[in-house]
Amino acid sequence: MSNRVEIRYCTQCRWLLRAAWMAQELLSTFEQELDELALQPGTGGIFDVYANGILVWSRKERERFPEITELKQLVRDQIAPDRDLGHVDRKGVKA
Repeated sequence: MSNRVEIRYCTQCRWLLRAAWMAQELLSTFEQELDELALQPGTGGIFDVYANGILVWSRKERERFPEITELKQLVRDQIAPDRDLGHVDRKGVKA
């Protein structure tokens, strides 16, 4: 099975840089596990992250952007659930 992450972001809100930074962080963290990472422009205030087709973050649902540590944990849970993220997995980190 190939692992794919999609970040759908709003071009009207100018969230490309935020999406690209999060994509870079995910690619660096999951360089062995990820086969593909896509940035998908959209409109209407969208900022959604999918891992293997499963919505792991929605800005509209949660009314905020993810912290990068929590996004890494959510993506990890879908693409490499047995993977230890080191300091990101320390207790006290918001999930």
